[in-house]
Amino acid sequence: MPKMKTKSGAKKRFRVRPGGTVKRGQAFKRHILTKKSTKTKRHLRGTTTVHETNMGHMAQMLPFAGL
Repeated sequence: MPKMKTKSGAKKRFRVRPGGTVKRGQAFKRHILTKKSTKTKRHLRGTTTVHETNMGHMAQMLPFAGL
């Protein structure tokens, strides 16, 4: 059997919290910011959690995270 490997893109983008939730950064905050309102950019600050419907994909990408 081949070795199980963690997706290298996922390990750079996600952190697993002690309660089993996964922390992620907000999308749509990198470029083309001039046409976005200040309110929109303000609400995109900080981090959020991965939705529970996507946790199956997270368990596949991070097999050693214990999800």
